[in-house]
Amino acid sequence: MCMHVCPCSSMHICMYICMYVCMHVVGAFVADAFWGRYRVIVVFSAIYVVQGMTLLTLSASVGGLRPTCHDNQCHANDGQVAVFFMSLYLIALGTGGIKPCVLSFGADQFDDADEYEKKKKSSFFNWFYLSINIGALIASSLLVWIQENIGWGWGFGIPTVAMAIAIISFLAGTRLYRNQKPGGSPLTRIAQVLVASIRKSRVLVPSDKSLLYETAEEESAIPGSRKLESTDEFTFFDKAAVETEADKIKTHPDPWKLCSVTQVEEWKSIIRILPIWATGIIFATVYSQMSTMFILQGDKMDRRVGSFKIPAAALSLVDTLSVIFWVPVYDRLIVPMARRFTGHDQGFTQLQRIGIGLVISIIAIATVAVVEIKRLEQVRIHDDYDLDSIPMSIFWQLPQYFIIGAAEVFTVIGHLEFFYDQAPDAMRSMCNALALTISALGSYSSTLLVIIVTHITTTNGKPGWIPDNLNYGHIDYLFWLLAILSLINFVVYLFIANWYKYKRPTGNCK
Repeated sequence: MCMHVCPCSSMHICMYICMYVCMHVVGAFVADAFWGRYRVIVVFSAIYVVQGMTLLTLSASVGGLRPTCHDNQCHANDGQVAVFFMSLYLIALGTGGIKPCVLSFGADQFDDADEYEKKKKSSFFNWFYLSINIGALIASSLLVWIQENIGWGWGFGIPTVAMAIAIISFLAGTRLYRNQKPGGSPLTRIAQVLVASIRKSRVLVPSDKSLLYETAEEESAIPGSRKLESTDEFTFFDKAAVETEADKIKTHPDPWKLCSVTQVEEWKSIIRILPIWATGIIFATVYSQMSTMFILQGDKMDRRVGSFKIPAAALSLVDTLSVIFWVPVYDRLIVPMARRFTGHDQGFTQLQRIGIGLVISIIAIATVAVVEIKRLEQVRIHDDYDLDSIPMSIFWQLPQYFIIGAAEVFTVIGHLEFFYDQAPDAMRSMCNALALTISALGSYSSTLLVIIVTHITTTNGKPGWIPDNLNYGHIDYLFWLLAILSLINFVVYLFIANWYKYKRPTGNCK
C-alpha cells in the first residue's frame, strides 16, 4: 500500500516514513495499555540515541562505514547503505515511540483538580511547541552549516550528544514525576463495548441514566482513569451498560456482555473526537505546501541578495521564526486580552482556537495565490516564459510563511491540547498519536490532490496547472482550489464544533 501512495522515489525512504507513522500508534498503545508513558519514553529514547543516532554518526565518521568520495562524487557499497538505512529505521522506531508520549507525559504533571495548575497546563502546550521549533531552527541552520562546512560526522554527532544529555536530564527528575497508571488495552475495552451493544441490540435503554451499570466505588474500574458521566449522544452504545437480570445474577459481570458507563463513554469520546481530527487534514494539506509548491514558486523568483543566492527552501525558516514569535504573543498578550471578553480561563476554548487557526490558514493560502498571480503578471510583462527567474523578489513570499506560522500556533497547538484534554484519561497517548497522524495524512492528501489536478488539467496536450516550467502553468489555480477546500472545511468544522460536547469527568483516578 505504501508504495502506491508514497511520494518518495526510494523504497527505503518510503518504509522509513511508514514505520515512523506506524510507531506513533504502537508506542502510544504500549504506553496506555502496559508500560506507562515514563517507561516508553526511557526505552524508546535509548533505542533512538544508543542505536539509531550513534549508528548514523558512525556511518558518517568511520572509514569502513562511510561512503568513498572523489571529486565531490560519493559512492556507497551495499553494506554501507544497509548500515545507513538501519540507523534510520532505528531512529524512526525510537522517535515514533517517544513523540506521542512525551507531550502527554509533560501534561500529566499538572493536576486537573487544581485550578492554578490547570491554567498553567494550557500554557505548557504553547511552550512545549515553542521548544520544538527552537530545536528545528537550530537543526535547519546551525547543524546544516556544520554538516556542509565541517562534516556530516559532526553534524550527526552533536545532536546525538545533545539527546544523550536530554535523556540524563529526564532521568534525573524521575522521583519528581507524576506517573499515569496504564489502563490495559484500550482496543479491548472498545471491542467489549461494541460486542456488548450488539448482543443487547433489542434491550431498551432506561430514560434514567443512573440505572445504567457503573462500579460502586468512587474511582473508575479502569486504572488511571476518572469516571465519566453518561451523555445523550450515540445512545445505542448505552445498551452495553444496561444491566439485565442475567447480569445481576453474576458476581463478576462478563465484560463482553456488560460494560460500565465510563467504558461506554470512552468509546463515545473517541467518536466525538474523530470528526475534529478529520477536519485537520485539509489544514495539514495547506501546511504541506511549504515543502513543495512554495519552494517551486520561490525557485522562479529573484533569489539574489547582492552576490548571494538564497535557496528557495531556506524561507521555510520564516515559518519557524513566526511560530517562535507568535507563541509568546499568544500566551502573554492574546490570551489575557481574550479572557476579558470571553470570561474563559484560557482566553479561547480549544475548539475556538482551532477554528481561528483554520481561518488564518485560508488567508495564508489566498496570499500565496495572489503572489503567484503577480509573479505570472511579471512573466507576461517580460514576454519570456523560459526565464529561470523573474525580477520579483523572493521576499514577496515572506507574508505567506509568516501567516502560516500564525495558523500553526492556533490550530496545531490547539489540536495537541484538545486531543490530550478530551481523550479518555487512559487513552491519551493513543489520541495524541492520532493528532500526530494529521500531518502525515495532509502530506499524502496533498500528493493525491496534485496527481488528480495534473491528470485532469493535462488532457489534450495542455501543459496543465503544474508543468515543469511553472511560467506556462497556473499553480495559482491550485492555491485557490485549496483556499476553497479550506473554506468548505471550515464551514463543516463550525457545524462539528457546535455539535461537540466536552467530556464530563467525575471522581478520582484509581
